[in-house]
Amino acid sequence: MRLSDLLSKAPDVTAAQVEGFLSDRPLGWGKHKRIRVGKVIHNFHCHECSDVRPFESADELSCLGVGDNQVSIDATLRCMVCRSSVETWFLVASTGLLHHRAPEVRVERYTENLRDRAERVDVAAGPFADLVKRAYLAYENGLGAGSVIYLRKIFEKVTWEVAEILGLETVKRNGNPRPFAVILEEVNSVRNIIPQRFSSDGYQLFRELSGIIHGDSSEAEALQKFKPCLQLVLGVVDEVNRDNVFAQAIDELGWNIENVGALAGEEV
Repeated sequence: MRLSDLLSKAPDVTAAQVEGFLSDRPLGWGKHKRIRVGKVIHNFHCHECSDVRPFESADELSCLGVGDNQVSIDATLRCMVCRSSVETWFLVASTGLLHHRAPEVRVERYTENLRDRAERVDVAAGPFADLVKRAYLAYENGLGAGSVIYLRKIFEKVTWEVAEILGLETVKRNGNPRPFAVILEEVNSVRNIIPQRFSSDGYQLFRELSGIIHGDSSEAEALQKFKPCLQLVLGVVDEVNRDNVFAQAIDELGWNIENVGALAGEEV
């Protein structure tokens, strides 16, 4: 495997053995070197093309020495259709010495500057896309609790918004918000926003997110829990989006069904 193959899989942090790229000589701290390791290719949703496009690097990448077993690599990627460019950065580390002929390396850190020219393909669309992007950014910078804060924000926001749409009371007589657990239960009983597999205790997800934020988990544990928690939160968003699709379709067909939410959990 060439180093470009590994970089093209970022933010995947799985280690792999790659062909040597430092000419069997260590790259000193603060020293620069141009390396030819193949082209880095990432798929993004290109704003100019309004479609998913491959973005590729040049033949040479800029490599900066950080230590005996770490290098920093910068790569500018261009859309292969419209030539819009974005920037990516990788911190690459090895268990042994990087300048060996076949080092085992992994991407320890990955950051991208898409400059409003592109979006990640796997980022959720719709009104919560910005919060999902912020969550990913915090996660990739090693901020476990910080990344989960955005996930809880999404969960809370979608629940309160659906409650308002349904006309449910969200505040007490004294003006204070009603307990989130109560609102969630009422919303889900009408609109089925919690995926069926854990609908019996949808508040458990909120407890999990809150526990991470308030320090019940270490930062390492929070980072491990981020992706499964992300999938569950996006599952709630999908349920709401699916309900909206059903509602629009039924309205277009002219069916006289008042409780569209009852259909949200059915197979299609």
